[in-house]
Amino acid sequence: MYFLTGWPRRLLCPLRSQEEPFHIRPSSQRFYFAVLSETQLSIWFSRPSVLIVSYIESAKAAAQFGVYQKAEWKPDDSMIAVATAKGYILLFDVLGGGDGKSLYEPVYPRGSPRVRVTPGYKEEQCAPALSLEMKKPVDLEAPITSLQSLQEDLLVCTADGYLHVLHWDGLGSNGRKAVCLTTIPFSLDLQSARGGPSLDLEGVHICCMEYCVTLDGFAAVLSDGRLGFITPLSNTITTDLQGVWAADVNDGTCVAVNNKYRLMAFGCASGSVLVYMIDSTTGSMQLSHKLELTPKHFPDVYNKTGPVKLICWSPDYSVAMVTWECGGLSLWSVFGAHLICTLGEDFAYRSDGTKKDPVKISSMSWGAEGYHLWVLPNKQERQGKEEEEEQQQVEEEEEKEEEMASPPQPSLQAGILQFQFIKSALTVNPCTSNQEQVLLHGEDRLYLTCGDLSQVHSTSEPHTHPHLNPHDGSPLHHPSEPDSPLSQGLSTLLGHKHWHVVQIHSTYLESNWPIRFAAIDTAGQCMAVAGRRGLAHYSLCTRKWKLFGNVTQEQNMTVTGGLAWWKDFVVVACYNFTDQQEQLRLYQRSSNLDNAFASVTKLHSDTLLLNVFRDMVILFRADCSICLYSLERRNDSPHPTASVELLQEVSMSRYIPHPALVVSVTLTSVRTETGITLKAPQQACMAESIMLNLAGQLIMLQRDRSGPQVREKETPANNKKLLPFCPPVVLAQCVENVWTTCRSNRKKRHLLEALWLSCGEAGMKVWLPLFPRDHRKPHSFLSRRIMLPFHINIYPLAVLFEDALVLGATNESVLYDGLQGSSEPLEALFPYCTVERTSQIYLHHILRQLLVRNLGEQALMLAQSCASLPYFPHVMELMVHVVLEEEATSREPIPDPLLPTVAKFITEFPLFLQTIVHCARKTEYALWNYLFAAVGNPKDLFEECLMAQDLDTAASYLIILQNMEVPAVSRQHATLLFNTALEHGKWDLCRHMIRFLKAIGSGEMETPPPTPTTQEPSSTGGFEFFRNRSISLSQSADGIATGKFNLQKTFSMPSGPCVKGYEPPPHLRTRQLGLCFHENVPTLTSKMFPRFLSPSLHPPVLIPVSRDAECAENMYIDMMLWRHARHLLEQVRLRDLGCFSAQLGFELIGWLCRERNRVARVEDFVSALKRLHKDFLWPFPVVPGGSISSPLKNGRCRTVLSTRLLKSQSADSLLNSAMDTAPPQAASTSHTWLDGLGQTSKDMDAASSAHSNRHSPQTHDAFLSLLTNKVEEYSVGSATDLTETSSVVDGDWTMVDENSSTLSLSQAELEHISMQLANKGPHKSQVQLRYLLHVFMEAGCLEWCVVIGLILRDVNVIKQVIGFLDSPEVPPETVQSVRGGLLAVDAWVSADCLGYKPFLNLIQPQLQDLMDAAAEQVQAEAFQPGAQSSKLGASEGPGSAAAPRTEDGRGAAAPPGLAPPSLEPAGSFPRPPCEDGPPEQTEEQGEDEGAYDCTLS
Repeated sequence: MYFLTGWPRRLLCPLRSQEEPFHIRPSSQRFYFAVLSETQLSIWFSRPSVLIVSYIESAKAAAQFGVYQKAEWKPDDSMIAVATAKGYILLFDVLGGGDGKSLYEPVYPRGSPRVRVTPGYKEEQCAPALSLEMKKPVDLEAPITSLQSLQEDLLVCTADGYLHVLHWDGLGSNGRKAVCLTTIPFSLDLQSARGGPSLDLEGVHICCMEYCVTLDGFAAVLSDGRLGFITPLSNTITTDLQGVWAADVNDGTCVAVNNKYRLMAFGCASGSVLVYMIDSTTGSMQLSHKLELTPKHFPDVYNKTGPVKLICWSPDYSVAMVTWECGGLSLWSVFGAHLICTLGEDFAYRSDGTKKDPVKISSMSWGAEGYHLWVLPNKQERQGKEEEEEQQQVEEEEEKEEEMASPPQPSLQAGILQFQFIKSALTVNPCTSNQEQVLLHGEDRLYLTCGDLSQVHSTSEPHTHPHLNPHDGSPLHHPSEPDSPLSQGLSTLLGHKHWHVVQIHSTYLESNWPIRFAAIDTAGQCMAVAGRRGLAHYSLCTRKWKLFGNVTQEQNMTVTGGLAWWKDFVVVACYNFTDQQEQLRLYQRSSNLDNAFASVTKLHSDTLLLNVFRDMVILFRADCSICLYSLERRNDSPHPTASVELLQEVSMSRYIPHPALVVSVTLTSVRTETGITLKAPQQACMAESIMLNLAGQLIMLQRDRSGPQVREKETPANNKKLLPFCPPVVLAQCVENVWTTCRSNRKKRHLLEALWLSCGEAGMKVWLPLFPRDHRKPHSFLSRRIMLPFHINIYPLAVLFEDALVLGATNESVLYDGLQGSSEPLEALFPYCTVERTSQIYLHHILRQLLVRNLGEQALMLAQSCASLPYFPHVMELMVHVVLEEEATSREPIPDPLLPTVAKFITEFPLFLQTIVHCARKTEYALWNYLFAAVGNPKDLFEECLMAQDLDTAASYLIILQNMEVPAVSRQHATLLFNTALEHGKWDLCRHMIRFLKAIGSGEMETPPPTPTTQEPSSTGGFEFFRNRSISLSQSADGIATGKFNLQKTFSMPSGPCVKGYEPPPHLRTRQLGLCFHENVPTLTSKMFPRFLSPSLHPPVLIPVSRDAECAENMYIDMMLWRHARHLLEQVRLRDLGCFSAQLGFELIGWLCRERNRVARVEDFVSALKRLHKDFLWPFPVVPGGSISSPLKNGRCRTVLSTRLLKSQSADSLLNSAMDTAPPQAASTSHTWLDGLGQTSKDMDAASSAHSNRHSPQTHDAFLSLLTNKVEEYSVGSATDLTETSSVVDGDWTMVDENSSTLSLSQAELEHISMQLANKGPHKSQVQLRYLLHVFMEAGCLEWCVVIGLILRDVNVIKQVIGFLDSPEVPPETVQSVRGGLLAVDAWVSADCLGYKPFLNLIQPQLQDLMDAAAEQVQAEAFQPGAQSSKLGASEGPGSAAAPRTEDGRGAAAPPGLAPPSLEPAGSFPRPPCEDGPPEQTEEQGEDEGAYDCTLS
């Protein structure tokens, strides 16, 4: 409603005086303020806030009259009455300066467009020169306790128990009447009133009294603390007075009346404010509500405030400001919603935690339209401050030793604090209640929440920094420029916390301050404001204000009944001064603001309120009648206009005692009668009823359909007569605001056809329609609507109907520490105040209320209509949580608990399981038993999650089980979840489960493990590991030992010499393994997984992280991991196996070494090959039509490519490998290494010689020149470089054509090459297959190597594996299996997949050797020596069964050798360092070596 903003201003009196002001009183329009000190009466102007005139009493007169005490204005501002201590009333005439004189005038720069057009235009922006003239004093001969101004009379209460009535004008003895309090009969209500005087009023007088116009009576506080209401029974004030007591109250201190709501607020000595209303039937005083601080929100001060000192209603009567004897200010809405209090939080404490003394207030008053609160601090308050300041100033001056006279210090002058407020547009212009925006207006600016346009239209905003407004320092945010009308929705209205702040045009403001009305259109794009005269409107799209071009037109009208937008028209109810007539005007937004373009309709009576519903305008007039007008847009003229037609008039004078009591009037589509069914949503479009807020009572008049009904088809459209209205029905009490909408939505009828009420401290209420389900006949006993109350934590300012949200605003404060020490000014006692946007969900309250009333079916329909909202799961959690907290913590047994009903209700929705567990996790452990007694056993819920495959929710239930069950049960369920997570590939969850199982095993069950969260990735990424790796090359060719195998690439870790058992840390290992299978793997802590000793030539041994109780737990986890790996391998799920290994850091090579002769065998080569094709999305090769006579196959390009290509097979394998392996960098690596060895070109194949053509000039220049040119740029160790150049291969063949005039490929050759490229799978799959090939080669699983070699169609892999089969370490079963598998593949290829035929032809010699040599190999193996002649010693890897090597096996003496190279393209990881025996090589494979090296990557 009202919100503090900025810091309070301090107004300093220019006249130096020892007297302090202690009383302030506003004039009727609040443009002037009378300020009293002991012998001085000053008049201040409101804008600018300046002192106009001051009357200082002479010493002689002051001695005669006594000091000033109270003041009161005459209603027309022409006189002021001042009460003095010795019982005198002093009357002053307030005289205008005449001749248009002004004290202060605005000075404009030369050439300014502002000109004086109309008389009076200048006066309104200047402070007028006034003078005060004292008239004859009136002596009442008793101390004066209260002054009250009536129209022509002044009512004065004196301490001798009399009420004096003085005429403002005739102040002779005849103009004075007196009534003794004892002659007024008092009773508890008017019905039992006695005629005689009250005997118990002897010696009692009225100490505070205020007149209420709408109740026509006086609210009074008696000197003994009793509260009463005195009402004249006849027209004259002084005769036939009758009094009513408030029962059982005797500590009253002060009173303030609210004319709009007919309320009387009495302050009490206890610190609370009692708000009474008069019962209309009996006339008794009934307590409406209390305004008091609660111990919940103000535990320190709620009972230490002292008596209430002052209560002040705002000018629009929507809020009350209260202050106490002990100081502080507190603001409440009219029906008790607490808005602001300065006794808590930043108002009461400094930033260092020390408590501030609250400012004690002697008097206060609201300024014009409630934008300011003028406050006079207590005298003692100021004196203490000033003495300190004065002392400090003296010390400072002594230090400075300045000789010049010091100027008068402002702290010694009279100070008035001026608090600044912004308020909701609803307070004075309730027609904005059907909008879904929050609109606040301050003295000179508007705040609106029409969302962040940049989120909708993504336009860039050049000024992203908020500009501070020079006026009060509040931030002004410049919203970004939209390029199309805003579509209202959740994303825009909740986009951010900032406001759009629109500065009101200064030209309009200067002459028409204060702003009285503001309105915003439905789209939130246009605003209109109306001040004292005229109006102006603003568009967010153009960022421009429109003002009247003709100032005379602006000054000739004043808005009386409010503003509203209809389509693109501003609808205004105004008074025309020229014609002296009330009018309804519509101004088109895009036309100039001019009466020439306005649609004007004459009205017969003053309009008090206006509202728009669809194409209708409803007006409430001063004669208590309601008029309905229809609006129609016309485009016949160049400027669109609107035609207005009177539809209906309804007289309400029988029901409304005073027109000023009507707070708002609204047309709605709400109905109660039986016509409501699900079949008729179109009725929601019609204006069915009128809602009238009469002093807080919501009254509904709906159309009377009891008479004969005429079908719509039978009546012509133009003379359709509207139905009359039924007599009014009261729907609710204590209503502050009403929201309805004219939109309709079939899916959310509950929310859109409901009526929303804001009821102060009672929270909100919703009048919800109840629909029969599935078009059934409604129950006769079921009412059509139901009123549901619910509490929210914010003050509601707008309702988003479909989104089930309430929007509001709240005051936030910011402490300012710059003004510390004893000299801190009064303003520093107050923090800087800002206004924040807030919102709140209300759906769970409504669902709960429906369930309480056994309306579960309606609740279900409502919830299902909102299930698509993004925060619907949160709504469900809130509902469970609120009910659980209330019932589980209740001290009394609950006869009919709601939690089981709520639980049953939530089971209707798919998010039942996660709602329960999320709620439990956010609730304290002590309440879990109560919760699960209602919703079911957590073990059952856990199993339901597993069945529904909702593993993350199951993990949350596991934490519940861990706390509620014994460790064995937790372990059992954790194992179940771990296995399921492994099966579903939920790696994050698997890692958490490993940690969880270890925690159970290591005795951490006393303290439940914290909620698992994903670990942050380490700062060194996976590529860092690559950059630090180097490839160690052999020092010279002479150092190579003679043996059958050529030297392989050797990797050395950056972290020093690799010793036996070295293993990279888990975070490196995981990244190293994982990159080919997963892009961003979270870092795992080294404690998370057991480490393995990297397998050497002997069988591996499991070494846990620590050799304590964790050992068994690690073994238990490893067993599960091994079991899962075995399961994957049995099902030929190699891709899943790779992911599993990479994500969980599973030591795949070591495990495969152990399983080499068990599960790591291939039973059926053909089905394995098919499964790999499917898993890795690898296409089966296709045979081109002319493949039999392929030029490449027949070797026609041999002479073209190189004179050195000796064998047809070599050329084919070269082309094959170059096309099959995407990145060629590794090829360049191996050739660089070959060049370094200095081997002769006759021992190499064509690729090597071509590559090393710098050293061997006889090589053909044109061959692969792209690689030749770029070889210097490749850095082998850097993974980023690898990926950057990974597309070179595709360019190789084009470069060949461009750079060489001798090489020209025929069409058939190009077709063949493109066919080969088309037969490749995705690059990622290729990387993964190469990685797996490397792993299986390291582990010695030769059968799998054959299968992967086949799918990759890599001749060298097959050659190498077949070469390995000669080794004595290879069991005969493996040789048999490989031979049988290749034969089976050959048969399958011949029958089903001819695309593999060319490749099998390529490896035919090796296959033939394998078949021929099988028998001799088996015979020869028995006599071969062990390690020295072992071919696997250098090749098979860590899993070979050769003798263990010595520690210095990697020393410089023996050149390091490794297992078969990692055949991975770019992006995959080099394999981990392996510990192999010394390499043995022979020259026998020299010819194959180059072809093999070409495929290195």
